[in-house]
Amino acid sequence: MTEWKSMDIDLLVVGGGPAGMAAAVEARQAGLQVLLVDQRERLGGAIYCQPDPGCAPVAMSARHRARWQALSREFAASGAAVEFHTSFAGLDSEGLALLERRASAGEAGRVLPVRARAVVLAVGAVERIAPLPGWELPGVMSAGGLQMMMKRRGAVPVGRTLLAGSGPLLLAVASQMVALGQPPVAIIERARPFGQPAELLKLLATPGYLREALAILARLHKARVPVLHATQLTSIRLAAGGGLEVECRGQGDERRFSVDRVALHDGIRPNDFGLPGGAATGGPVLSRAGDCREALGAVAAIEDGKRAGREAARMLGLKLPAMSLQPVKRERRAQAVLARLFSPALTTPPADLPDETVICRCENRTAGDLRGLLAGHDGLSAREVKLNGRFAMGSCQGRFCADATVDFLRRCGAGAEALEASHLTGRRWPVRPVGIATLLAEGGAAADPASVIRIEEE
Repeated sequence: MTEWKSMDIDLLVVGGGPAGMAAAVEARQAGLQVLLVDQRERLGGAIYCQPDPGCAPVAMSARHRARWQALSREFAASGAAVEFHTSFAGLDSEGLALLERRASAGEAGRVLPVRARAVVLAVGAVERIAPLPGWELPGVMSAGGLQMMMKRRGAVPVGRTLLAGSGPLLLAVASQMVALGQPPVAIIERARPFGQPAELLKLLATPGYLREALAILARLHKARVPVLHATQLTSIRLAAGGGLEVECRGQGDERRFSVDRVALHDGIRPNDFGLPGGAATGGPVLSRAGDCREALGAVAAIEDGKRAGREAARMLGLKLPAMSLQPVKRERRAQAVLARLFSPALTTPPADLPDETVICRCENRTAGDLRGLLAGHDGLSAREVKLNGRFAMGSCQGRFCADATVDFLRRCGAGAEALEASHLTGRRWPVRPVGIATLLAEGGAAADPASVIRIEEE
């Protein structure tokens, strides 16, 4: 464990997923002193989330397992320092990276200032969930959260589970549930992925994706898991006798399900919320890697992590050849095909959401609250939306509501077209709430996240 005092290092890597691990390996091979920090207690990130002690690992494909084993060996041999239970708080006005060591039994939370010559941010992606009536109820979670739970515990939570939304992750989660002996009740998919044969043929250019897709579909077919395409979840309600009552529509009819749990998913986006940006000088070289730069999956995350570690070394003056971007470009093309295949055929326009639909779960702010905020205004600034409406002001700092809020305002409010999600989330530190006691323990600091040099990436 790293001694907790202010330190000077060559490279700070934030995030212990595949991109962060690959960046650390590449930088160490170039001779840099590297510290990697992660908020969890084990490496792997969301993609390669490792089981808790005493829990069996969830089965993964042979190519995924081989890739993780190779990366793990390389990282262990690299000698990079690692600090767990630690999150990135931001960059202060002097260019110091501020890390928060989470409070644990017998130890208060602390902030560690680290002066790094370069910083690689590899903090992954954030799952999208489109708001709908009842999505804030107990028993409703994200499909990604359910997958993480299964990976950590090696088991599916007890009860009947419905998967709904859009994207290939729903099929992957369902397949893992089948492998663990508890299939989902059904998959409600808004897209028509198998109604586009021309796009499906393009997956032949990436045989690995095609083989994995066919294996997943075969497993679901054998387990007789219903997959309803071009179908949309319309509401979730608490059932009188316990559990949840779910309604969906599509293909000209309506259906109802009685379940214990609903796992929602509507794609992913880079986790760039609140991260520093800009091109001012005076601070460390700053780069992003993996899904927080561009959400392209495990293969691209590793390749992009290598690129970021190599580029950090080059920016610090080491004479190294640039890395090829072809592997990332190949994955970008494959992900573009998947995006088109899973482009939702059905969606509820924000203007049609009932007033009681929660948009911001942290502050319990609804579609009706947004409509009221719009009343009598020709346009709204991000400041008005945050301070007067209390949207993107909760503990998640807009990670799960900023996109939906802006989408609602664009479609329903005059003059709101100029708003972006980043206007609500901001780019400042702390990038997420940090306890006052934790900050005071280190004396605090004025922040100016513009004091960084940003690498312009292709």
